[in-house]
Amino acid sequence: METKAGDPGAFARFQLSRVPSPAFVVDAAKVRANLAVLADIKERSGARVLAALKAFSMFALGPTVAEALDGVCASGLYEARLGRRHYAVPGKHSEVATYCAAYKAEDLPEIAALSDHLIFNSPFQIARFRPLLDELRAKGETFDIGLRLNPQHSEGEVPKYDPAAPCSRLGFPVSQLQAEHLDGVDGIHMHTLCEQDFPPLGRTWEAVKPGLAPHFDQLKWINFGGGHHVTRADYQVDDLVAFLKGVIAETGCEVMIEPGEAIALDAGILVGEILDMFDNGMPIGITDISATCHMPDVIEAPYRPAMLGEEGEDSTVPATRLGGPSCLAGDVIGDYRLPGGASVGQRFAFLDQAHYSMVKTNTFNGVPLPSIWLWDSASDELRLVREFGYADFETRLG
Repeated sequence: METKAGDPGAFARFQLSRVPSPAFVVDAAKVRANLAVLADIKERSGARVLAALKAFSMFALGPTVAEALDGVCASGLYEARLGRRHYAVPGKHSEVATYCAAYKAEDLPEIAALSDHLIFNSPFQIARFRPLLDELRAKGETFDIGLRLNPQHSEGEVPKYDPAAPCSRLGFPVSQLQAEHLDGVDGIHMHTLCEQDFPPLGRTWEAVKPGLAPHFDQLKWINFGGGHHVTRADYQVDDLVAFLKGVIAETGCEVMIEPGEAIALDAGILVGEILDMFDNGMPIGITDISATCHMPDVIEAPYRPAMLGEEGEDSTVPATRLGGPSCLAGDVIGDYRLPGGASVGQRFAFLDQAHYSMVKTNTFNGVPLPSIWLWDSASDELRLVREFGYADFETRLG
């Protein structure tokens, strides 16, 4: 998988020595710029835009996100709590839309209390929980019920990240959809994109529409999920706006999208340091950044993150294989020509690490977690948001 971002932006002038290593640094000004693009789409299209917490949930910026967008989408109880507690501004209602592949009965009362939209993965779980849902509504809880559909149309580049792959567990197959499956259902949710531009969304809608069209009059809203790379420089924003307006007119439904990466695209770096070097067929650099602990998508996708200021292939600087401090043999980030050449003690940074890296960090092997910093490139203000220590490792294991 090739990353489709990696523009250094204002980080080209950020001094890496200003923060300890390892550290995530997020540029608040870039997040605001991304949010401005999304807010413009929202205003011009009439669609609602929710922030996907699964991709970027740095709640220090929660009020900033809430001011620009309509709310958040959550993947379960904990994210729903986070969204309701931290993504709000006075005088404005921020929506929480919660989807989970399967709910536990004991969690549903709190999730329903936190959520405006409660989205299920199959009509069978809706049916099983119908008595509980009716009871919660009778007690005064107000929430819509949604059903996730599998469009059975693949646009994903990586099969394991493709929710429409054969035998997928995500969403009810549209080919099986019947009117009775929508009894008491207010809306439909779809999500099959991953770091993609507009044409895949248009093709997905054309593929799913024949199976869904007979049920338009039963629905109040349609949610197109996430994976929309709308803040990327080459994204077809006007086409998206026209599409969303067209769906609203065609279906009579409210329409939503749930971008996640787009909010934090090119808005964060992960700063690291070379701890040791030796030669084993090529230069080897051991760093305090671990792919498996700090950037697991590097191994899972896999992909090669872009490096700030990396030398070109025509450079005389030799490539150095960078890997983490863990005992996992595969904890390898990639081969890089570091600016000026690699050396022990040298600082470096990987680009576009605000989304899907910060939310996936772990302490395997006792590897420390990176601290989190918020930088505003417009004012040059830099502040520590969170640092981690031994207690964060110990308390999750006891």
